[in-house]
Amino acid sequence: MTVKVALAGSTGSIGRQTLEVVAASHGRYEITALAASSNEAVLREQLAEHRPDVVAVVDASVRKRLAADFPTVKFTDDVADVVDGADVVVNAVVGFAGLPVTLETLRQGKRLALANKESLIAAGPIVQPLRSTKGAMIVPVDSEHCALHQCLRSSDDAKREVASLQLTASGGPFRGKTRDDLSRVNVAEALAHPTWSMGPKITVDSSTLMNKGLEVIEAHELFGIGYDHIQVVVHPQSIIHSMVTFTDGATIAQLSMPDMRLPIAYAIAWPERFDVSFGAVDWTNLRRLDFEAPDRTTFRCLDLAYAAGRTGGSAPAWLSAANEVAVDAFLAGRISWLQIAEVNDATLQQHDGATLSNVDDVLAADARARHLAHGIVQNFAHAAGTVGA
Repeated sequence: MTVKVALAGSTGSIGRQTLEVVAASHGRYEITALAASSNEAVLREQLAEHRPDVVAVVDASVRKRLAADFPTVKFTDDVADVVDGADVVVNAVVGFAGLPVTLETLRQGKRLALANKESLIAAGPIVQPLRSTKGAMIVPVDSEHCALHQCLRSSDDAKREVASLQLTASGGPFRGKTRDDLSRVNVAEALAHPTWSMGPKITVDSSTLMNKGLEVIEAHELFGIGYDHIQVVVHPQSIIHSMVTFTDGATIAQLSMPDMRLPIAYAIAWPERFDVSFGAVDWTNLRRLDFEAPDRTTFRCLDLAYAAGRTGGSAPAWLSAANEVAVDAFLAGRISWLQIAEVNDATLQQHDGATLSNVDDVLAADARARHLAHGIVQNFAHAAGTVGA
C-alpha cells in the first residue's frame, strides 16, 4: 500500500531532501500535499514532478499564478490544510510558523515527522495534551532527536532505565574561537557550517549553539527527561548523532555520516526501516571520534536555553521568538553575531511569567517577546549606526 505524505515547508533544505527520499522509494511513498511560503520557481518544479492534490502557498500573488498554471491542483492559503488526506505529515516549516501544522496533525491523530522544533518548544504545554489523541505520534526528524528516538528503542521503560541523554553538537563554524575572535565575524562566516548543509536560520543557530539549546528543550518535551539529565557534548565529526546512557552504565549511540535524508526516511517509514541507505559509515576509513565540553562562556545561548526550559511556561516561547528576531537582524546586518545572545538574554530577562493554556496564549507570548526583541535590536542598531541596513 502506498503511504501518502504531506510536506509543509517543501522549498527549504529539509523539504527538498524529503522529496529526494520519497523519489528514492520507487512508489512506496507519494506526495499528496505541499506547503511553502513564496519560492515560486522551486514550487513549480515540485508541482510538475510530484503532482500533489493540495498545495498551500502563503504568498497570494504566487498562489494565484500557480493556480492558473496547475488547474487540477487545489490551492489554499492555510498550511494546515495539507494534513487532510495524508498518512504522515512532514513539518519542515522554519520557525514558529510551523505551529499550525504540528497542532492540526496531532488533532487528526496522525503521525508527525517533526523537523520544526520551534513549534514544540514554543507551544509545548499546548502540544503535549494532543499527543494523547488516538493515532497521534511525533517521530523527530532532527538528527539528534532521531538518534535518541532510535537509541531509546532498546529500552522497555525509558523513564526508569535512562540515566541521561547526550546531545552531540558539531560546534559549528566557530568552535574554539574566543569572544574577541567572534566580535568581528560576518554573515558569510556564520553560514559556513563545517559538516551540515542547512538553511540560513538553522545554520546561524548552530554557530551560536542556540540550535543545540533549543534541542535540549525539544528533547525534554519529546522524551520527558529532566534538564539535569540532558547533556550537550561537542563532537566535531558529527558521526555520533546522540547517545543515551542507561542506569547500568551502558551507553547506546546512533552513528552515521552527516545526511539528513536518513532521519527523514526514518520518520516517514517508522516503525519500519527505509530500504534505501543514506549516510552509512565506511568503517575502514573512520579514523577518530573526538569529544569536548561546549564553551558555555563564549556561546551563551546554550545556557539561556537551559534557563528558559527550567523556567517553563511561556519562557521557551519567548526565547524562540526573540532568537528568530535576533537571527533575522544579524542576517540583515543590523546587529553583530555576539549581539544575538544579548538580544535573547535581554528579552528573556523581561519574561512576564505567563502560562500557556491555549493557542491564543502562545500567540500572545510570541508577539510580546518579538515586540521587545525588536526594540532591543533597534537600540543596538542605533548605537552601531546600522538602522535600516
